[in-house]
Amino acid sequence: MKFIIDRFEGDYAIVELEDKKMINVPKEILPEGACEGSVISIFIDEDETMNRRKKIEKMIDELWQK
Repeated sequence: MKFIIDRFEGDYAIVELEDKKMINVPKEILPEGACEGSVISIFIDEDETMNRRKKIEKMIDELWQK
């Protein structure tokens, strides 16, 4: 998914989604250097997701072994 920063209002960026819908996004979650006109991409990091799942599964397994 991609969106474009239209403008900033207070603590929010007003962004345009791919379907032309406008939403408010907290500025604090935007990447450093994002400005009006910036195109931001959101994606699922499959590798990092799998690493986190494995880590959590390991922690659960260790809890049940004690």
